[in-house]
Amino acid sequence: MSESILKVENISLAFGGVKALTDVSFDVPKGSVFSIIGPNGAGKTSMLNCISGRYQPNEGEIHFDGKRVTHLKPNDRADLGIGRTFQNLALFGHMTVLDNIMVGRHHLMNNNWFTGPLYWASKAQKEELEHRKEVERIIDFLEITHVRKSIAGTLSYGLRKRVELARAMALNPKLILLDEPMAGMNLEEKEDMARYILDLNEEFGVTIVMIEHDMGVVMDISHQVMVLDFGKKLICDLPDAVMDDPHVKQAYLGIEDELEEAS
Repeated sequence: MSESILKVENISLAFGGVKALTDVSFDVPKGSVFSIIGPNGAGKTSMLNCISGRYQPNEGEIHFDGKRVTHLKPNDRADLGIGRTFQNLALFGHMTVLDNIMVGRHHLMNNNWFTGPLYWASKAQKEELEHRKEVERIIDFLEITHVRKSIAGTLSYGLRKRVELARAMALNPKLILLDEPMAGMNLEEKEDMARYILDLNEEFGVTIVMIEHDMGVVMDISHQVMVLDFGKKLICDLPDAVMDDPHVKQAYLGIEDELEEAS
């Protein structure tokens, strides 16, 4: 896992006079689970937005899979293999689970406005069947076969989170950005989601960059952890080293004794 699939170099982002990120740099090894933690307002989602292309940083560069992507649009980054889930669910609530996931295959389709009307006489039908087959494989993997024809907006929160992960997987990504994938879940749902993330990483070979507040999950499944505080990087290291750092204990866990003893 020494080869980096994502390089973030000296990224700074400001909204007016408010600095969201200040000179943040880190590398994500290919095939790893990389977690970003920190207090609320630390800049975690802003960082994911810079990587996915929703935000353009004021300074710095982002390289993905050997390519400079700093100024590429989100759809262009998706074409390169960057998938994304959101802290607030972004599903199409009126559509079925199957149709929501098929949306994730859209950028992979060769069918266009000209061949679409010739569906039965062109390769469009065969292409759609191939994409449908891949979507069904994802549905089986995430164990949502029983709701595949259900309207997404009628599902429980935990299932909707799973559907959003399925849609990100449908992009056929090399890297998936997960923004609090377990927020609002009960213990059983969290355990299931952690298992899916690990299997996605280990069996599918997808690199994961994840924001998550459940420290037990972060410590259990992450290869590396970066801590942000007020938009600045405190540390990026192995999970145990991060949790033992006195500055992390003060900024993230509110423990001051360790820092005072270390000073």
